Amino acid sequence: MVDVDVLIAGAGPVGLTAAAELCRRGISCRVVDRLPERLPYARAVGVQPRTLEIWDRMGMIREVLETAVPMKGQLLFVNGEERARIDLELPPEVPYGFAALPQYETERLLEELLRRRGGSVERRTELRSFEQDLGEVRAVLSTSPGGSREEVTARYLLGCDGAHSVVRKGLGLSFEGGALPEEYMLGDVEVDWDLPGGYGVRSTHVAENGRTDDLLVCIPLPGDGRYRMSMRTPPELSRVGGADAGGVAHGLSGEQGPLPGIEHIQAVLDRLSPRPTTATSLRWSSVFRISHRIVDRYGAGRVFVAGDAAHIHPPTGAQGMNTGVQDAFNLAWKLAAAVRGHAGPGLLASYDAERRPVGEEVVARTLRHARAGLGAEAEDPATMLLREAQLLLGYRGSPIVGPAGPAHDGPPEDGPPPAHEGPAPGDRAPDCGGLRFALGTFPVRLFTLLRERDHTLLLYADHEDQTAVFDEVAAAARNAGHGMLNACAVLDSGVRAPALRTPAAHDGLGEFCRAYGARGGEAFLVRPDGYLGLCGVPVDGPELLAHLAMLLGTWSGARQ
Repeated sequence: MVDVDVLIAGAGPVGLTAAAELCRRGISCRVVDRLPERLPYARAVGVQPRTLEIWDRMGMIREVLETAVPMKGQLLFVNGEERARIDLELPPEVPYGFAALPQYETERLLEELLRRRGGSVERRTELRSFEQDLGEVRAVLSTSPGGSREEVTARYLLGCDGAHSVVRKGLGLSFEGGALPEEYMLGDVEVDWDLPGGYGVRSTHVAENGRTDDLLVCIPLPGDGRYRMSMRTPPELSRVGGADAGGVAHGLSGEQGPLPGIEHIQAVLDRLSPRPTTATSLRWSSVFRISHRIVDRYGAGRVFVAGDAAHIHPPTGAQGMNTGVQDAFNLAWKLAAAVRGHAGPGLLASYDAERRPVGEEVVARTLRHARAGLGAEAEDPATMLLREAQLLLGYRGSPIVGPAGPAHDGPPEDGPPPAHEGPAPGDRAPDCGGLRFALGTFPVRLFTLLRERDHTLLLYADHEDQTAVFDEVAAAARNAGHGMLNACAVLDSGVRAPALRTPAAHDGLGEFCRAYGARGGEAFLVRPDGYLGLCGVPVDGPELLAHLAMLLGTWSGARQ
C-alpha cells in the first residue's frame, strides 16, 4: 500500500514550490527536511522577473510584492572609480521587474502558502535511503533527536535536497564539473554610504598585470542601508576543503571554524568601498565555496532531482534559486497528471528533455560570467537583460509542444520572436492588458486569468461567425483534458457573441492580438507552467484534441 503520492526531500524554495503546486492539485505529499528550522541566512537573494511571474501564477505574488525590494540596477567600480551603471529596465509589457528577497523570507512565504493548502514541513526528518521498482518508491526516513526510523512508500520521490543530495547519490547520477579555487565570505550588514538605494555594488581591484585580485559584491536587502556582502576570504578564515564524500565543495561552510566578524568585512570595505563607510549590525556571516556541476539525467524511473541537487554554479546573475524554482514548477503539474492516471507516455520524460538543457546553459553562462564578467557575452544589452531575467527561456522542440510554424523555424537562442509574428510553441506565454469582461468596469491582465489555473485554452475571434464552434470546442477540450483545462474566448473589440456560453473577454486595446500574432479562428494552449503548448492552430481543426491526447493520455482509472 502506498503511504503518500509524492515524497519530497528538502524544504528550500525548490521543494516548497513543488509541494505547494502538488497540494493545490489535490496530490498528497510529505516534505521532509533535516534542519530543525529555516536557516536565518540571506543566501539566495536575487529574484528574477520570470520567478515573480511564477509566484503570480501560484497565487502568492501579493505577499512577495509586500516583502521584497526592487533591484534597480548595479554600480560597477574598478580601483575606486565608477566604470558603469547598469539600469535593469525591461520592456513595458513585462509585468514585473527584478527584486531582492532574502531566502529565509522566500521560504517563509512559500511555507505559508503550502500551509494554506493543507501541507506542512516535517523538520528534523532526513531521507536516509530509498529503492524503487515499477510501481513505487520505498524510502527510509530518520528523525532527530533520537534517530528513530520510518519506512515510507510513495508513488514518486523528488530530491530537492541540495548540492550534497542523498537522492542524487542514491540514483547514481553523475555530477560532472569542478570547483572554483577562490573562497568567499558572506555578511549581512548595514552601511552608511550615500550610494543610491536599490542598486547592487560590484567593486574590484585590478592589479598592474590586469588580474582582479580583490572583490566586493553588495546586494541590497529590505531595510535602510542593509546589504548582503560577499568578498574573498582572508587566510585566517580559510577552510580549504570542505567537500562532501562525493567530492562536492559548494555552499556555506556552517559554523565549523571561525566565522567572519564585522572587522573582516570592514577591512574589505576600507580597501574597496567606493565611499568611506562603516559596517554595523552584523546579522550573520559565513564562508562558502563555489562549484559548477550538473547531473547527466534529471531523474530515473519514479525518482527525480531539482534545484541544487541537479545543478550548481556560481551565483553570478542570481540564477540558481530561480532556475530551481522553475524546475519544480515544470515538474509539479506533470507529476500531478501522472498521479491522477492521465499522463501521456512521454510527459514525465519531458522534465529531463526540457529542464536539463536549461541547467546546462545556466551552468555554462554563470561560469563564463564568474571568470570574465557580464561583458563576456556578445549579445546586445537588451537581449542579455532579458536572458538574465529568464524571460527568453523556452522549450521549442520539446517532445510535448506542438510544431512551430514557418515563421518560427529559428532556435530559441536567436532571442525573442520578431515583432508581430507572435510566440512559437514552447515559448513563454506573454502577458497583455486591456481584457474586458461584460460584467467588469475595469480591464484585466491575461496573467490574472491564468492565476492558479492548469491548462488554459484561448480561442480568438475577430468576427462573430468564428465563435459558432467555440462552445463545442471548449467542451471537447475540457473532456480531453480530464477536467484540468479552462477555456476562455478572446474577442476583438468589435465582436459581439451574445449566445456564447464560454467565458469571454474583449481585447479592448488589441494587446492580445499583437502579443500573440493572433488571427481570427485560431486557438492557443497555455500550459500550467505558463509556456505555450500550441500556437495559432485552427479552432475547429484536429490539432488541439490530438495534442491533448498525446499530452494527457486517456483516463486509465488508476493512479500511476
